[in-house]
Amino acid sequence: ETTKRLERQDSLIGDAEKVSNIKGHGSEGNWTQVLHLAFQSIGIIYGDVGTSPLYCYSSTFPNGVKDKDDILGVLSLILYTLILLPMIKYVFIVLYADDNGDGGTFALYSLISRYSKIRLIPNQQAEDSMVSNYSIESPSLSLKRAQWLKEKLESSKAAKIGLFTITILGTSMVMGDGTLTPAISVLSAVSGIKEKVPSLTETQIVWISVPILFMLFSVQRFGTDKVGYSFAPIISVWFVLIAGIGIYNIVVYEITILRAFNPMHILYYFGRNGKEAWISLGGAILCVTGTEGMYADLGHFNITAIQISFNGVLFPSVALCYMGQAAYLRKFPENVADTFYRSLPAPMFWPTFTVAILSAIIASQAMLSGAFAILSKALSLGCFPRVRVIHTSKHHQGQVYIPEVNFLMGLASVIITITFRTTTEIGNAYGICVVTVFSITTHLMTIVMLLVWKKNIIFILLFYVVFSSIEWIYLSSILSKFIQGGYLPFCFALVLMALMVTWHYVHVMKYWYELDHIVPIDEVTALLEKHNVQRIPGVGILYSELVQGIPPVFLRLVEKIPSVHSIFLFMSIKHLPIPHVAPVERFVFRQVGPREHRMFRCVARYGYSDGVEDSGQFARFLAERLKMFIEDENAFAVEKPENEDTDSPSGVSEGQTKPRKRSS
Repeated sequence: ETTKRLERQDSLIGDAEKVSNIKGHGSEGNWTQVLHLAFQSIGIIYGDVGTSPLYCYSSTFPNGVKDKDDILGVLSLILYTLILLPMIKYVFIVLYADDNGDGGTFALYSLISRYSKIRLIPNQQAEDSMVSNYSIESPSLSLKRAQWLKEKLESSKAAKIGLFTITILGTSMVMGDGTLTPAISVLSAVSGIKEKVPSLTETQIVWISVPILFMLFSVQRFGTDKVGYSFAPIISVWFVLIAGIGIYNIVVYEITILRAFNPMHILYYFGRNGKEAWISLGGAILCVTGTEGMYADLGHFNITAIQISFNGVLFPSVALCYMGQAAYLRKFPENVADTFYRSLPAPMFWPTFTVAILSAIIASQAMLSGAFAILSKALSLGCFPRVRVIHTSKHHQGQVYIPEVNFLMGLASVIITITFRTTTEIGNAYGICVVTVFSITTHLMTIVMLLVWKKNIIFILLFYVVFSSIEWIYLSSILSKFIQGGYLPFCFALVLMALMVTWHYVHVMKYWYELDHIVPIDEVTALLEKHNVQRIPGVGILYSELVQGIPPVFLRLVEKIPSVHSIFLFMSIKHLPIPHVAPVERFVFRQVGPREHRMFRCVARYGYSDGVEDSGQFARFLAERLKMFIEDENAFAVEKPENEDTDSPSGVSEGQTKPRKRSS
């Protein structure tokens, strides 16, 4: 079977991207804006990582501490996990792999698709093919390697399907992460009240948690901007508290706990405990929960803002907290099941408990914001059912909210809390989500380094070997707890992946059908010349997702209603990654077929903060701009000699495009 494909890339696709004063939402801006975003990011991104001390030690030692030196080994493991994965891998490497300022697994997939035609539908834009044109670069070994990889990816259907599959798996796991984060964070924080009210039962704690979860998901509609400013002061207080309490515990209980920075204690820990130490990795990895949120939320902020807030606030505070807890446990190892609250100085319990509850609510914000951002990207790639995406900020494109998804994730989080009731099994499921996303990001990043960045092969191998090894060791440990709750994210991912695959398959089939059945201009000419087809006064509009060619539905329309308006438009709508498009730049036109047909292609462009005009205003704008285009075209036709051929966009007619065969 063969399908037709257009031979020439119409300049309309590229021109539809061009408006004045474009500046991507990932741009750095001035330092005032960067610091403003850095402060916001504290309340949005780091709540999850910042509240992991509530449950990390208890998850790592579910059966108690057998040797006090094991605490030193686990602390060293936690510190170096924080340094290697969130700090080195994400903050200093992965964040730079943004797609027009957006982050997340779909952003990596989209970035790769700009440099290699790996997408399952042939709708790459003109600027995509231009950046894939390696011939403009000077020959080098890295360039040859990138060209070889590009050819392999483009020629292998299995590679295309494989990349798409791991991308939607990563997206599904992020969604699972966003569902589990509220459950485990809120349950862990609320459980602390048993220290002062021992008579509370497990069921009562669960039902205290449910209304808190309901409140958390209810405030999402106010948007990242408002939620971030509301939560940032609270989470800032939380970081000051846990850092101060950590310093207090280090000074009071054991200042020599700082020797945990010697990584040899990790080896000693594994030497003493063997298989049990390997199993405990499933609890230790919870110290980096929410790390993927930093990357997924990149569209809400920018790289510099995240680097400042992570290295200046998050890491010092959390590291001090873990060291303080370890110093306390060296004196009181029997309290490992409730380390955080037991290690608090008595006068600090109620203030810390109150802030902990608020911080647990905030902890969910990172993954929820990230889930909204990733799904927004999935929508633009035709991989998710069309739902309403609300842009909650006029200044930052990536700050979005999806009401339907928020409701379903909130419902799922409440059901999980009521069903599992404790943090142990939720933690097992949580860890699988976290490490699976880490691993997928590592593999996609390796392709980006080879294909897009063209880095030295030694650097690429070092990145892949170091991080994939760490992640596979952690993943192997967590998978041993598959039956104890670990199955949950896989069930969640299977359902979401089935939805995304089905939707994308139908989207691809629909697109290819329209592309394969594009109506040749000769056929349109013959149809219009028939006596039974009348040209009636007025302007007709037919919407189509195809930016090139005449869609097959046009022939059927004319066959059913044998009349065509005297001026006919094939209309498409394009959303650009900028806040506003000026009304004078709203429409881009091209002529379709011979000039006497009076048929045109039109693309209407909108920024993410632009509202669609009412029908009357839209019609007036459209008529005005179309009139100007026709006048310019007529003037151009008069000035141009009849035998002159030109590549000027204004002189291009879609009727000049010739189809060719493409093997499917």
